[in-house]
Amino acid sequence: MDYTCFDFEIKDKVAHVRMNRPDEFNSMNKAFWSELPHLVETLSDNASARVIVLSGEGKHFCAGMDLANFAPSDSMPNTHKGMLSESAYRVTLDLQHTISCLEKARMPVISAIQGACVGGGMDLVTATDLRYCTKDAFFCIQEINIGMAADVGTLQRIPRLVPEGIVRELAYTGRRFVPEEALKHGLVNKIFESKEDMMKGVMEVAKDIASKGPLAIAGTKESLNYGRDHTTEESLNHIALWNNAMGIGDEMSVAFKAKAENKDPEFEDLLPRRRYLDGEIPS
Repeated sequence: MDYTCFDFEIKDKVAHVRMNRPDEFNSMNKAFWSELPHLVETLSDNASARVIVLSGEGKHFCAGMDLANFAPSDSMPNTHKGMLSESAYRVTLDLQHTISCLEKARMPVISAIQGACVGGGMDLVTATDLRYCTKDAFFCIQEINIGMAADVGTLQRIPRLVPEGIVRELAYTGRRFVPEEALKHGLVNKIFESKEDMMKGVMEVAKDIASKGPLAIAGTKESLNYGRDHTTEESLNHIALWNNAMGIGDEMSVAFKAKAENKDPEFEDLLPRRRYLDGEIPS
């Protein structure tokens, strides 16, 4: 696929995905919603990267949904209202899938945020594993300001990151959430003075993660996501099954051997998923 909303490169096992519509503040047009899952799922399937960094070109990270691209259509004036509502429901599910692809990727996703992160931008970053921002960043659950409840992921994910009272205030008022608050309440991991400093710091974190065993990282992300939505007992059973089913001993052996030899471990990449989807069966 030729991407119109994104550029990306892979270096040192880190995939840097950049939203590349700075003049439109990286607003999310129709192409965005199909291109992002295609790109993220391709990176996840190919396993050529071990971490994804998501950033935005220009002054702002993401100004949210481009509403002009989603204006109601009057091309079917005689269509039953229930039919239109059912169709709109399916569209919303598709939009939710676009955001959820970040959470479902086999590798961690890190968001690097400058300027505005509003509306759909909030959906994006709350679905990533780690969030870093510049001192000029601001966050806003914008949907309430245009007469709707956010419905693509923010309200479901941010309560796991930020205390509920703060979440409700932000969701009910639509006010700006500034970096110091975001750091204090757990939305972001760290604040940087400039975008240049932020990208340098984020890439250092990404490279550190990429140096670990990719199977162990995938299992850790899988376990954290599972544990968020299940009981402690269910989650303990899940990770016990995962570790034993995936054969964690291979990466442990590499790590122990490297430590004994006073070297950095060199782990194998995860296998591409597409080789199995295309008919090749693992031996």
